[in-house]
Amino acid sequence: MTVPISAYLMLSVALLVLGLLGVVRRRNPLQLLLSVELMLNAANLSFIALGRHFGQVNGQMYVIFALAVAAAEVSVGLGIIVAIFRAKETINVDEVNLLKS
Repeated sequence: MTVPISAYLMLSVALLVLGLLGVVRRRNPLQLLLSVELMLNAANLSFIALGRHFGQVNGQMYVIFALAVAAAEVSVGLGIIVAIFRAKETINVDEVNLLKS
C-alpha cells in the first residue's frame, strides 16, 4: 500500500500551520524555537515527499543541509537565551527589551 503524495503535503501544511500558530501565540523563547523547528520539519517533509515523487535525490540533499542549519540555529539560540536570562533574570519575550538597557 502506497501513501499518495497529497497526504504527505497535507501533513506538511498542517505542521507548518501549527508552527506558525506557535510562533504567533507563544512568548517563551524555547517554545518559539520549537515552533520554528516544527516549520523547518514541515519543509523537510515536503522536500522528501516531492523528491521521492519525482525520483530525484535533491530533496534529500536539501533536508540534510536544512538539518545542519537547524542544529546550528538551536545551539546559537539556546546560547542567546542563557545570556539573556543571566542578564535580565527572565526569558519572557514581552519583558525582555535589550535595546533600552
